[in-house]
Amino acid sequence: MALCTECEAEIVLDASTEIGEIIQCPDCGLDLEVLSVQPPELAPAPEEEEDWGE
Repeated sequence: MALCTECEAEIVLDASTEIGEIIQCPDCGLDLEVLSVQPPELAPAPEEEEDWGE
C-alpha cells in the first residue's frame, strides 16, 4: 500500500503494477508515477510537454 502525495489516501497497487507506470489517485484524481513497487513509493507524475510536432 502506498500513500498519495497530495491527499495521503491509501492506494493499493495491483500485483501487475510496474515501475514507471502512471496511476490515478481514486480520491483526488492526481496522476502518480510508480517509483518503486517493493516498498511501494509514488511521486506526482511529470507534466506532459507540448512537442509542437518536433
